[in-house]
Amino acid sequence: MSATAGYDVVVIGGGNAGLCAALAARAAGARVVVLESAPRHYRGGNSRHTRNLRCAHAAPTELNTDSYPRDELLADLKHVNDDDTDAELAALVAASSEDCVSWLAALGVRFQAALRGTLQLARTNAFYLGGGTALMNGLYAAAERRGVDVRYDAEVVGLDLRDGTFAAATLLGGDAQVRGRAVVLAAGGFEGNLEWLYHAWGDAARNFVIRGTPYNRGALLRLALDAGAEPVGDERECHAVAVDGRAQQFDGGIVTRLDCVPLGIVVDRTGARFYDEGEDVWPKRYAIWGKLVARRPGQIAYAIVDAKVRDRFMPSAFPPFEAQSLRELATRLDLPAEALETTVAEFNRAVRPGTFDEAALDDCRTTGLAPDKTHWAQRIDTAPYWGYPLRPGITFTYLGLRVDAEARVLAASGPPFANVYAAGEIMAGNVLRKGYIAGIGMTIGTVFGRIAGESAARHAQR
Repeated sequence: MSATAGYDVVVIGGGNAGLCAALAARAAGARVVVLESAPRHYRGGNSRHTRNLRCAHAAPTELNTDSYPRDELLADLKHVNDDDTDAELAALVAASSEDCVSWLAALGVRFQAALRGTLQLARTNAFYLGGGTALMNGLYAAAERRGVDVRYDAEVVGLDLRDGTFAAATLLGGDAQVRGRAVVLAAGGFEGNLEWLYHAWGDAARNFVIRGTPYNRGALLRLALDAGAEPVGDERECHAVAVDGRAQQFDGGIVTRLDCVPLGIVVDRTGARFYDEGEDVWPKRYAIWGKLVARRPGQIAYAIVDAKVRDRFMPSAFPPFEAQSLRELATRLDLPAEALETTVAEFNRAVRPGTFDEAALDDCRTTGLAPDKTHWAQRIDTAPYWGYPLRPGITFTYLGLRVDAEARVLAASGPPFANVYAAGEIMAGNVLRKGYIAGIGMTIGTVFGRIAGESAARHAQR
């Protein structure tokens, strides 16, 4: 087996977290290589499909409409996780988010204010100008300027770990190794591994749509766990949104997500509602809808809206099913017409007067339903009616590697690994156990990418 010239820091994974780690390590003077399993035109992992990151700020900025203190970000994060999070690491993410935008901007990443139709994000999130692809192009360009080596089609199939110390990564084919004095694991979760999803979810997984890269198969996660790393999180928990049921199985990205859910109703294939569509602001609830749909018969549901709201959410990638009556819409969606008409009629009777405001938790609600809709409830009575089929769209999984505040990977027994660090989705389960708030995955990747890169460089240069 041949071995390449050694590096100070080997970064495995070429998404946002990996590139942030590589650039931070390089800034600290380390010789760095990034091993990206995808070909060049697929580089960037799930980060290619993102739009923004969540960032605390003490006052309004040119990107955000008002202040968003770190304590509020932390409270939001704890709330959506039902307080099931590593309190120390969650606080670290909230505090460190304050300079993520300026750090990325110094590397050449450009930002813009929230787009029209991005519900309730203008205050809390900074948007990448050009989206995730532009973000990744900017980070790769910065890496090239700074002398970071990048290898594409470099799938890691083995880790040489001796007594908790990393020595080398073995590439696919088994005839080449990349040696390093420290390693950063940043290769994402296992959402692209259909067999693993089936193991976790059973038959329901056969109807899942994988929103992101097909290259996140969890191989590195499995190698680390088999080597004695301590796991964190539940393999059934994940960032899972409701995507258009017509989306491709892999790599459809953010455009397949449907943001109309809080503005209408959602029914299963029997025509019945099953959850409060207005439970909370959309950025705190959109990532639960994939799991909700996954638990319905056939893993399918249908969003129904009317003409009053159709210009209030981001346009869909696929055109809606449109009809002049609910009965006609039911036929087009292959739903039982009488059941849908009954559901809508009962919903309309339960709506109570209020002042509709999609930008806030308004007072438009229903009473007497099971479940009630607690916000943004309006009668569905204005043609044309639109309908969208919904499938579970898995973005990334929460089972990962437990780390400390220096991003060191912890062992299930004994001391932490001596020179193994982790960043991004592969360790997000330390902070995300069951919930999500929009943009926080990119924040975790940026914060812990920087920490992991700096920590790895310090170790390598001892």
